[in-house]
Amino acid sequence: MLAEAERPVLEEHGLSMWQYVVLSALSPGAAPSQLVLAQQIHYDKTRLIALLDGLVAEGLVSRSPDPSDRRARVVRLTPLGVGRHAAVRDAIRVVEEELLAGMTTEERRVLRAGLAHLAHSD
Repeated sequence: MLAEAERPVLEEHGLSMWQYVVLSALSPGAAPSQLVLAQQIHYDKTRLIALLDGLVAEGLVSRSPDPSDRRARVVRLTPLGVGRHAAVRDAIRVVEEELLAGMTTEERRVLRAGLAHLAHSD
C-alpha cells in the first residue's frame, strides 16, 4: 500500500523505486564499490550496472575508480542527486503522514520501528 502511494511521487521526480533505493543508500556517503552497494540494497550486482548507468546519465550519481583498486568503482551522489533525493524524501514523508494520519504518535513509532527492523533483517 505504501509503495503504491509513493509511486506517483517517484514518477513525478523521474525515479523508479530502485533508483530511489540507490539514492537513499548513497545519501549518508559514497559506497566503496558497486559490489558493496549491491549487497547493501540486496540487488543483483549484474543488474546494478544498468541501474547506475541510468542514474549517471541523469547526473544523479558518479562512479570513479577506487584509488586503492582500479578495478573497483566508488559510487557517490552528485550535488544534483543530493537535491533530488532530498526532494523525493520530503514528498514521500508528506504521503506517509497522510496515510498514517489516523494513528497515534505511539502507533506510528511502533510501526516505523517494525518496518525498519524488517528492512534491515537478512
